[in-house]
Amino acid sequence: MTHPPIVKVCCISSVAEAALAIEFGAKALGLVSAMPSGPGVIAESLIAEIAAFAPPDIATFLLTSLQRADAIAAQHAALRTSTVQLVDALTVEQLQRLRALLPDVQLVQVIHVADAQSLDQARAVSPHVDAILLDSGNPLLAVKELGGTGRTHDWALSRRIRDAISIPLFLAGGLHAGNVGEAIATVQPFGLDLCSGVRTNGSLDPAKLRAFMAAVAAAGPRADTSA
Repeated sequence: MTHPPIVKVCCISSVAEAALAIEFGAKALGLVSAMPSGPGVIAESLIAEIAAFAPPDIATFLLTSLQRADAIAAQHAALRTSTVQLVDALTVEQLQRLRALLPDVQLVQVIHVADAQSLDQARAVSPHVDAILLDSGNPLLAVKELGGTGRTHDWALSRRIRDAISIPLFLAGGLHAGNVGEAIATVQPFGLDLCSGVRTNGSLDPAKLRAFMAAVAAAGPRADTSA
């Protein structure tokens, strides 16, 4: 069976934005905790409020820049999202520890696509998480970029990563209604993740949301991947 890619709207800043994203068909919400840079950071109390508001069939992603399993588990215990999105690199040992601490929580590891090393990174962590999310940050900068850049990356390399792993893959980085069809055709991701592409002056834009969802539908189904 094939399905359209699911859509995750990130940088949700209020219960009202969460409701709007869900109304237009988003199946996941991205809730950004403290980051070294980038948009969308909200108070942890608001993350908990939005996570509690979301219906059971809507995934709530806690975006965390923490790199130690104990700290991430404690953060999740307070916020109670369905998913933890790891925007920075963790060692395999920390991933294994986190899995033991959060056995019923979905773990999504972000890989910032730069070069062939990104493929190696995805292969190394994929046995320890539930999904990979490809983004266009740069964790090597003095002030790390861990997402929300609005930049695309090399989708041909993203496709190589998708073909090399056996878990679902989300594609992020500069997606909008004008390029998402090409992104789906090239990468065939399980899911799509976007922030700035459906916003105007920082606020979620119903017209851009509608156009994006229509473009996803028009692009047709993704290739079959396990969820």
